[in-house]
Amino acid sequence: MSPPTVAPDDLAEFGYRQELRRSLGGFSAFAAGFSFVSVLTTVFQLFGLGYTFGGPLFFWTWPVVLGGQLLVALVFAELAARFPLAGSVYQWSRRLTRGFAGWLAGWMMLLGCVVALAGAAIALQVVLPSVWHGFQFVGGDPSVTSPTGAANAVLLGSLLILFTTAVNAAGVRIMARINDIGVAAELAGVVVLVAGLALFAVRGPQVVLRSVPIDGTGPSPGIAGVLASALAAAYVLYGFDTAASVAEETRDARRKAPRAVLRAVLVAGVAGLVVVLAALMAAPSLTDGQLAGHGLPYVITVVFGDTLGRVFLADVAIAVVVCTLTIQTGTVRLIYAMARDGALPGAARLAAVTPRTGTPIAPAILSGALAIGLLLLNVGNPTVFSTITGTSVVVVYLAYLLVTVPLLAARLRGRFPAEPGRFSLGRWAIPVNVAAVAYGVAMVVNIAWPRPEIYDAGGTGSPGMLLFPIEFTGAALVIGLVCWLRMRRRAEPVAEPAV
Repeated sequence: MSPPTVAPDDLAEFGYRQELRRSLGGFSAFAAGFSFVSVLTTVFQLFGLGYTFGGPLFFWTWPVVLGGQLLVALVFAELAARFPLAGSVYQWSRRLTRGFAGWLAGWMMLLGCVVALAGAAIALQVVLPSVWHGFQFVGGDPSVTSPTGAANAVLLGSLLILFTTAVNAAGVRIMARINDIGVAAELAGVVVLVAGLALFAVRGPQVVLRSVPIDGTGPSPGIAGVLASALAAAYVLYGFDTAASVAEETRDARRKAPRAVLRAVLVAGVAGLVVVLAALMAAPSLTDGQLAGHGLPYVITVVFGDTLGRVFLADVAIAVVVCTLTIQTGTVRLIYAMARDGALPGAARLAAVTPRTGTPIAPAILSGALAIGLLLLNVGNPTVFSTITGTSVVVVYLAYLLVTVPLLAARLRGRFPAEPGRFSLGRWAIPVNVAAVAYGVAMVVNIAWPRPEIYDAGGTGSPGMLLFPIEFTGAALVIGLVCWLRMRRRAEPVAEPAV
């Protein structure tokens, strides 16, 4: 028996019409959240960075971040069952908080998604030149931390974003087909990778208990380095809420969206943790500087050989493409959701859905242009990789806090009772919510900390570089407040907060 579908007028209780095409199943919803996280993309992208800061001990940041994000995902699953709407974080926040604070979560999430879109596209530079040197169009060192590598990363990333923009404009069915195939290939790739690395392991799992100098000469990373290495896991394990952001295009969304959110973070988190462990066990050396300098591509090439290594890296490149595609899909739904409420400049045009494809095309073009613009601002900048990564984590985690904090306040006032027949945390709701807020605050402080290793890798000593995520966030708040004040009188009426 086929699963029940949500009637088109089901959105009427929220004051909306069904405009997007409700054609996605449970796997496609899960795939949307999983692809945003994309283990192969982000672990390959950040393994070297994490190892540089924490050595083998950076493994322990993974279970910590996975546990923290699982708490957040449990909270989000409740909200996804109650408000199965496009633009998840924005919709949840504005129904929990009135005024600017309710709008701000959507604004911060939007900025975070644009930054994440640029950051994911850069990951092509980590794998494509290793597959074939011809992909290094800008001659010189292909490392993303070198000026030539950074410039080539901008070029490859811009070409990729042009492609994903075209796919997102073509319609959700095409996006879902590419995404489903890409996720299947990525999951198979993770299994093959872990099995192959485990087969050729040269040391046991106790490697994660060792603190060694990453280049064989310097001091071993301390607690400060391990805390900094949490950036890798923190960057990998966010964006799972995209599984709920496509709720208006998912059949039986009230039931499937919560499951998709939880599955996305669990599968991605466990897979990433196992990949990191297997790579540390199979790496030829922990102290020759190769793990920090070249990360997982180095391990794969050595363990699998040049030919098979290149084939596997090609699979990683597919994962990068799918990851970038899905991040933009989530960004498009967020822009559409906000514009539909008159909560963005140019709302009428951004909220328009093309009847032929059932897709809002203007948000796809806008998000692609903004991400490419962000990349072009950083041509040749060797700190572009870590700076964009760290900033996106801070901004998105703040957006998450703008949901979990007001929800906790509503629970403490008794204004968010469980609804029969829908996903609920029951008597664990308040403890889980408190823990999710505490984790979010701690992670924002940790990642935003002005570390020169992350935000001033070039050693300029510029306070502006060190404080970039704080400056970016401050500017986002100021610009957001100005926009909100100007739009407040013109905004279309929207539903009052439900709790």
